[in-house]
Amino acid sequence: MSDKSFPLSRRQALGLIAISAGGGVFLPDSALAQQASPYAGLALFDSGAGVCAITPEATEGPFYFDPKLERADITEGKAGIALNVRLQVVDAGCRPLAGARVDIWHCDAQGHYSGYPRQGDGQDVDTSGQSFLRGWQKADDSGIVSFATIYPGWYRGRTTHIHFKVFPNDNSVMTGQLFFPDGLSEQIFTTVAPYTDRSGKRDTLNARDGIARRAGPLSQAALREVADAYQALMIVAVRAD
Repeated sequence: MSDKSFPLSRRQALGLIAISAGGGVFLPDSALAQQASPYAGLALFDSGAGVCAITPEATEGPFYFDPKLERADITEGKAGIALNVRLQVVDAGCRPLAGARVDIWHCDAQGHYSGYPRQGDGQDVDTSGQSFLRGWQKADDSGIVSFATIYPGWYRGRTTHIHFKVFPNDNSVMTGQLFFPDGLSEQIFTTVAPYTDRSGKRDTLNARDGIARRAGPLSQAALREVADAYQALMIVAVRAD
């Protein structure tokens, strides 16, 4: 995918970091560093960094199931802007948790999850039996997992997000959600196909999403450009009991 296919280039879009809840004021690109989690910056993935704040848990939501698909590429041919989700699982001392299982799942460009009936504005979309945009991996020796996917779309009542579960061992699980800069999402959804095929206008931004507000800045992804894609980066600090 080249930038020529975008009405707005990735670099230009990343300059429009966020839209205020009051309506339409774009912040300068320096705001990304100010808004990002202290553990979700671009200088990620160093062991022994000190004390890591435990990542807030968030509701699982109604769309989880285990497709029993251990895989790095979860796209399954779904169209959208390429996104690499790169998470590092650590304990409270910022020590990587090698071998932790990480599941992620999210909606497609039209706001639909795989595997469930009665979706969409008319509750007439049925994706039962499908498994797109979900899968799991085991963290490497540095606690890192990396998934190839697409930038998630939206559905009514929720801001743009990706769900994840972390199983640091056989006896515990942490459930969370990862959120994106509103400005970038808005630019993508209003200028880039197939997101522009979505009917209606997005009704919920980060500041108006109760789950995102409770999760706070520790659940905000840091975004950067890599070859032919965006990359979403976040450290997930868990209690490894």
